[in-house]
Amino acid sequence: MVFNTTSAEVLGDRESAFAHALVMKQMGIFLIGIIIAAGIYAKGIDWCMQKAPLAFALGVGALLLVFVPKVGMQINGAHRWINLLGISLQPSEFLKGIIPLYFAKSHVQVKSFKEFCLRQIPFYAAILLILVEPDNGTGFILLCTMLVLYFLSRVEWKYWVIASVAFISAVALLALSHPHVKSRIDVYLHPEKDLLGKGHQPYQAKIATGSGGLFGRGLGESVQKLSYLPEARSDYIAAIYAEEFGFAGIAVMIVLYMGMALSGFVISKGAAIEKHKIVALTFTFVIAFQAFLNLAIVSGLLPSKGTNLPFFSQGGSSLWANMMMAACIFSIHKGRPEWKRQFS
Repeated sequence: MVFNTTSAEVLGDRESAFAHALVMKQMGIFLIGIIIAAGIYAKGIDWCMQKAPLAFALGVGALLLVFVPKVGMQINGAHRWINLLGISLQPSEFLKGIIPLYFAKSHVQVKSFKEFCLRQIPFYAAILLILVEPDNGTGFILLCTMLVLYFLSRVEWKYWVIASVAFISAVALLALSHPHVKSRIDVYLHPEKDLLGKGHQPYQAKIATGSGGLFGRGLGESVQKLSYLPEARSDYIAAIYAEEFGFAGIAVMIVLYMGMALSGFVISKGAAIEKHKIVALTFTFVIAFQAFLNLAIVSGLLPSKGTNLPFFSQGGSSLWANMMMAACIFSIHKGRPEWKRQFS
């Protein structure tokens, strides 16, 4: 599908490279990701949790680097990427996996609201940096991830509910003060008001999804990928997939994601150590939640947030981050007693 959509961009003179360039790049990223994931699997989840504080410090440092000239990259008005040796990375994607690991390692049951708030400062400082970039989609995912972590780790609700409501309210007020957030919400509610601007992508995605019918137009037969739907290879690749494979194809995709989520839940259920269980459940939630958000955005149920479809959209940082989380889940399964594995 990445080749399918990017080749259309070459035909439309929107990419100067040859037709195979982006898909070859994605394949190279995938192969590197396999090596990284294999290393994580070999080292094991305990090693990952041991290195989590260092990874978190490096991740926050990378979030700061996105604002440094000549190191950080500004695309469409957002500072989300850094350029290292010609490779562009999006640090916020890796925080989706680092924060749960660091939280699980450092978590202890607190005895006061003040102690709870002090322990959460590093996590919410990182989320705030992501929101400042701005990357509202990743910020929203991480806020939801923190709520899941509180619930799974049995933090007293009176602590995290008050703190979370206060932080989310402050963030919401800050976001609504930005004109682009207001305009995005307005476009979501009334896309017909700006069909040539910010409402263009959601509107064309609906056309692509709806025109697929029951079984789709057929592989390679999409019309919307021919310059009608921008960023078809990343955030809106599911719309092109729906146009070419129809409702049946989307149903198969959803079943695959549901199977992936079920596997993660089963692995977490059999984990012998509580912290391993929390990590497996949270990583499963992050991957499944991203898939839900992307498909909801493509279908028009939610406003556009710039969320990739896990293991499907074109993009290096998101693919690596998701592969790392999957490798951690596999390593948790590897550490289970043999009799438990047989019944999973």
